[in-house]
Order: sequence, then structure tokens, then C-alpha cells
Amino acid sequence: MVTDAQQACFEAGIKFGSLYHQFAGTPVSPASARSLEAAMAESIENQPFCESVTVEIHDDRVADAIDHENGYTELTGSLMDVEMRIEREGVTVRTRMEMRDGYPLMELVSVGDD
Repeated sequence: MVTDAQQACFEAGIKFGSLYHQFAGTPVSPASARSLEAAMAESIENQPFCESVTVEIHDDRVADAIDHENGYTELTGSLMDVEMRIEREGVTVRTRMEMRDGYPLMELVSVGDD
């Protein structure tokens, strides 16, 4: 039988997969980063058990990634940090995605009972 903690962790993984693969490749510029952050967070927060999502798109990384005169680049994990809080059956799971050794690593930060 699956525990509540395991199920909550599974839910966190589903949310990360959805967030990353739904938005990877989206055109982004420093001027559009705040609205994209909000759209990403609000979209994922619609899913069951998702209590909060914070997306931070780094303007300096976006600007550095723009390599043509059109003024935008494609969103990748290297341009953002994400934190999520999932709550299911009294278990709270906190997660984050941040660059680690050149890779956008998704990880569990904590799993605990409320």
C-alpha cells in the first residue's frame, strides 16, 4: 500500500513534469518574464493538492540567452528557479528546481506531517 507521504511526493513530481514540459520553449524576454512567471504559477496551482508555486525567471539569464535581434529566447530550466508546496492527506511536500552543476535539478526539500 502506498503511504500518504509517497502519494504527496508523486503529486509533486506530476506538478514539476507538467510545469517544465508545458512551458519549456515558450518565448520569453526580460519584459515578459513577470507575466510568464504568474501564468506558470497560476496554471500549476489549478492542479489538485497544489497549495503554492513560486516561479522566478532571472532577467540576467534571459538577457544573456538572447542571441538574435528579435529580443527574446526560449524558456529553459536554466533561466528559472521554482518552488512548490503540495499538501495531501495531512502531508506537506516542499520542492524546488534550481541550477546545480549546469543542470536544472528538481528535488524534494522536505516531506512532513502538518
